Amino acid sequence: MKEKELLAFWRSEEEAAHIHGWDFSHIAGRYTEEEDLPWDYRGTVLHYLKPDRKILDVDTGGGEFLLSLGHPCANISATEAYPPNVELCEKTLLPLGVDFRPADGGDVLPFADASFDLVLNRHGDFRAHEIHRVLKPGGLFITEQVGAENDRELVALLLPEAKALPFPEQYLRIASKKFRDCGFEILEEQECFRPIRFFDVGALVWFARIIEWEFPGFSVDACMPGLLAAQDILDRAGCVEGNIHRFFLVARKSD
Repeated sequence: MKEKELLAFWRSEEEAAHIHGWDFSHIAGRYTEEEDLPWDYRGTVLHYLKPDRKILDVDTGGGEFLLSLGHPCANISATEAYPPNVELCEKTLLPLGVDFRPADGGDVLPFADASFDLVLNRHGDFRAHEIHRVLKPGGLFITEQVGAENDRELVALLLPEAKALPFPEQYLRIASKKFRDCGFEILEEQECFRPIRFFDVGALVWFARIIEWEFPGFSVDACMPGLLAAQDILDRAGCVEGNIHRFFLVARKSD
């Protein structure tokens, strides 16, 4: 494509950058990530899940993963704070009998003490002492988190002045200590860096607009030099590559 055509394409992707829930289907097949994580979040959850267990999914997005577990809805609670997702959850989860409540995982959870056998959190905020409070004795917390250094190569390419990490405490060693200090036994913990690859720069534009906390102030017009550099990399290498940062934790509340 000529530069004028690329610009029009990138602007169309920027305009299309809206999601409900946590749905990245718009760029399916145009990028890859999380293909080789050394743990299986879903498999771990299913390993510990029993039909009679009361579970809470913190920062559930649109409830997509939660509903995919096939757990009895009468034994499910969930929270979410992002307004478009709250609206989506109220339309999809409440009619099924899920106890959904608008709330942020980083705040006080709107549930009584010792309410749950299992608390889940994938890529959401959390407070270790709140997780401890709402879990029953012996209850489990399972989380996969986005680490502090996520996508930094891509941020540097598009926004070279953006040096600050948006969540500088997002490291396994810090999270693990918080849970140990609250009275948890750590059953599993892992951390990794793995590739993320984009096969057209338009997909990267869409991604950067959606992940606005990692790409502060991103726009096609403001980041044109970086986008042209990304296109040059793509033309030479076949993809634009960075690294994701993830960690995984399974913690058990002491009896």
